[in-house]
Amino acid sequence: MANNPRLGAYKSESDLAEATIRLGPNPSLAQVKQFLYPTEADVIEQVITDQYALYRGDCVQVLRGIPDNSIHCSVSSWPFCSLYSYTDAVEDFSNIRTREDFFKGIDFLLSELHRVMMPGRIVATHCMQIPLTNERDGVIGLYDFRGDIIRAYEKHGFVYHSEVCIWKDPLIAATRTHAIGLAHKQLVKDSAMCRQGIPDYLVVMRKRGANPEPVSHFPAGLDRWIGPDSAEPIAEKSSHPGLNKYSHEVWQRYASPVWFDINPSDTLQRQSAREDEDSRHICPLQLTVIRRALELWSNPGDVVFDPFGGIGSTGYVAIQEGRRAVMSELKESYFNQMTRNMANAVASRPQQDMFTGALGLTLS
Repeated sequence: MANNPRLGAYKSESDLAEATIRLGPNPSLAQVKQFLYPTEADVIEQVITDQYALYRGDCVQVLRGIPDNSIHCSVSSWPFCSLYSYTDAVEDFSNIRTREDFFKGIDFLLSELHRVMMPGRIVATHCMQIPLTNERDGVIGLYDFRGDIIRAYEKHGFVYHSEVCIWKDPLIAATRTHAIGLAHKQLVKDSAMCRQGIPDYLVVMRKRGANPEPVSHFPAGLDRWIGPDSAEPIAEKSSHPGLNKYSHEVWQRYASPVWFDINPSDTLQRQSAREDEDSRHICPLQLTVIRRALELWSNPGDVVFDPFGGIGSTGYVAIQEGRRAVMSELKESYFNQMTRNMANAVASRPQQDMFTGALGLTLS
């Protein structure tokens, strides 16, 4: 085959396209070499135990080292599509400036994520719709980030399984963001510009195929409530599924399309992971949301993956719930905090509940 001069050192059009998205239009020679000839340097740092594997590096490169069909569940909160910056690294999705390029980069992530997910299992993504501003977008409104996430997953063979709307207090949002659409004075002046508050969503996708390891709540269903104590159902428990009214009541709350009982402050402590120079935001995923997701869509001992590990919220809950965790994170300060949080999760679990099986995952 004749050489294509347009490709240069790249082997194929797909390699060239990926490099353009991942490295930008004018990458350095060192960046091109690292892309073309990946080495162990793709993972800058790692911490591996029999409970969890933590990798500091590009999540796409980390995924490429994970075996096929080996991840039981994934729960994550994505970077909010050019709205915030986390690091200056070329691999950082938050540094991709346009929506189109952001989702081209996401394509590489979802292609690998689909490969490593076990058939019939769940990927849950935390997100919100993104406000449009006159200063940045030339208009006041909302960008349908949630919809584009669903379409991106569907493009790679996932099924749109369900979603949960997570209620947030509009008064708190108005105080924090000073959004015109939430201001009472705007209601008085011209309510055509008023809008509702913006909730969080947990978008739930499923890989096609039969689940080889059913997620069972045998013998009688759910035996605990995950949420505020004041909202726990009062009902009789029974070892017989048909008589276990408690499980039925709990399931009705979880099956609701809107979760009104999520405390927005129910997150891991984040202050120590902030760096004013390059980090203007951290996306808090409430621990109760993660805990419910793992209760519904994973078994004890399952491997849970988060490509955007942050300070380790998903892994922290996974360990507490008797699961195992694989996490990737690019930002050094977040990774360091994640490492501490994961060690704390292991230390805080009752010894008799410790899962002692080996993780069984290594980067190939």
